[in-house]
Amino acid sequence: MCRIRAIGRIAALFTMVLGAAMAVAASKPVRLDVVMVDYRFEPDHLTFQHGVQYQLHLENHGKETHEFTAPVFFATADIANPGVLNRDHTEVLMQPGDVRDVFLTPRKPGTYDLRCADHDWYGMVGGITVK
Repeated sequence: MCRIRAIGRIAALFTMVLGAAMAVAASKPVRLDVVMVDYRFEPDHLTFQHGVQYQLHLENHGKETHEFTAPVFFATADIANPGVLNRDHTEVLMQPGDVRDVFLTPRKPGTYDLRCADHDWYGMVGGITVK
C-alpha cells in the first residue's frame, strides 16, 4: 500500500513539474527580427498571430537614424515595455547601430501600415498583418 502511495506521489510531482515546464515554455515570446538598412526594412512585411506574445527585435544597420513607425498597430497591441516607444507610443526611434526589443501581444486582427517616418518618401515602407 505504501508503495502505491509513493508511486502516486511521484506521478503527481512529475505532473506538476511537467506542467510548470510547459507554462514557462508557453510564456516565452516568439522572436521576430527586423533589420533597417538605408532605405528599407528587412523583411518589409510582418505577420503576427493575435493573442501571441512577441519579441520584436529591431536593428538599425543603416548609416542614418530610422523610425519603426506603426501607430495604429502599436495602439491595438499590449506593449510590455512601452518605454522603448516614443512619447506618443507610435514608433521606435533607432540611431545607427541601435538594437531594441519591443515585447508585445497583438490584440486586433487586421492590416497595418509600417514606415520610417523620415524616409517613407524614399520608399522605406512596409506592412503588418495580424491574423
